[in-house]
Amino acid sequence: MTDLGEAYNSNHPDLCMLGGGNPAFIPEAQALFGHEMQKLIENKLFERMIGIYDGPQGEVSFRQVLAGYLREKFGWQIGAEHISLTNGSQNSFFYLFNALAGEMPNGEFRKILFPLSPEYVGYADAGLSDDMFVSVPPKIEMLDDQQFKYRVDFDALEVGPDIAAICLSRPTNPTGNVVSDNELARLSDIAKQRGIPLIIDNAYGQPFPNVIYADTNLNWDHNTIMCMSLSKLGLPGARTGIVIANPEITNTLSALSGIITLAPNSVGAALMTRLIQDGEMDHLTTEIIKPFYRHKLDVAQALFKEYFSDLPVFMHKPEGAFFLWFWCQDLPITARALYSQLKQRHVYVIPGEDFFIDIDPSWKHTQECLRINYGQPEAQMRRGFAVLAELLRSLYPSP
Repeated sequence: MTDLGEAYNSNHPDLCMLGGGNPAFIPEAQALFGHEMQKLIENKLFERMIGIYDGPQGEVSFRQVLAGYLREKFGWQIGAEHISLTNGSQNSFFYLFNALAGEMPNGEFRKILFPLSPEYVGYADAGLSDDMFVSVPPKIEMLDDQQFKYRVDFDALEVGPDIAAICLSRPTNPTGNVVSDNELARLSDIAKQRGIPLIIDNAYGQPFPNVIYADTNLNWDHNTIMCMSLSKLGLPGARTGIVIANPEITNTLSALSGIITLAPNSVGAALMTRLIQDGEMDHLTTEIIKPFYRHKLDVAQALFKEYFSDLPVFMHKPEGAFFLWFWCQDLPITARALYSQLKQRHVYVIPGEDFFIDIDPSWKHTQECLRINYGQPEAQMRRGFAVLAELLRSLYPSP
């Protein structure tokens, strides 16, 4: 993150910022949010938004509107009491992980299980106790067109009495993977059998920002903790995380929020309440945001074929989010070393090592992967891919 911040400030003419997770600036979305802010000012709601603490569970009108929307769209049996707001998804997972796992009052030590690795790197340091996380390496399914897909290895999945919850992102950051409905149903059944919750990080999925291309269903029940965010909708600065769970969980999060931050940020809730209620949010996600990233993905896939068809580089099947995950098979150096060489050429990606949380680093695959944000201008993507391909050709032995 330090490197990315310094790169942004460098203003170098050759800078290719293919790292980081910031959503793209989409003019239509920015205009809509600006227009909504103006309405808040005109309707004398701006003063309330910035001048009054919301309750620790989050602004009640927003939670009521969102609950009604989710009941109508997905048939979920929820009310405002099933929703807690936090200061962003990172905040949500810090609360959840440390409330459910770690050193318990009765002396037990419990862990969070990631059933499919690699996973979101932001989870890795969220535990207040050491060794709070356990991961399962994936099965790798090779596909056509230099693509592959990670699958949950249920044969290797062990859910012992020390596991407090099962957690996965869907779509997955960093790989763009979408765990299938069948895989998710099996994980849900396992969680229910063990009496533990299934946590789903839905930051990129339905209904917002809806950057998901796989044909899937979004289900929720009282054993599921569904986490959403307004960040990838185009509001990362509003720091609004959304947790949908049974009231026992949301009450716990509310108590933690009251202690640690007093109240969650009000801006995201204020901006989105009317947009959700009047159907404008659905138009934004379906007609503007999703097509924007779909076009960016099409361009990135075409560039991949152009620059990497003669190299042992494979792309994880992109099913959602706005990342490409490259596997440079039998890479002669580590991904982190490759990152350093790319940085010298002003091309920034994210090396894959840290996404393999609790996975044995002796598995060479963990050192052969890169995450690339494809939501960038085409000229940056083209130069970045060209530099990466040229560097890889210099590293791999000649045939």
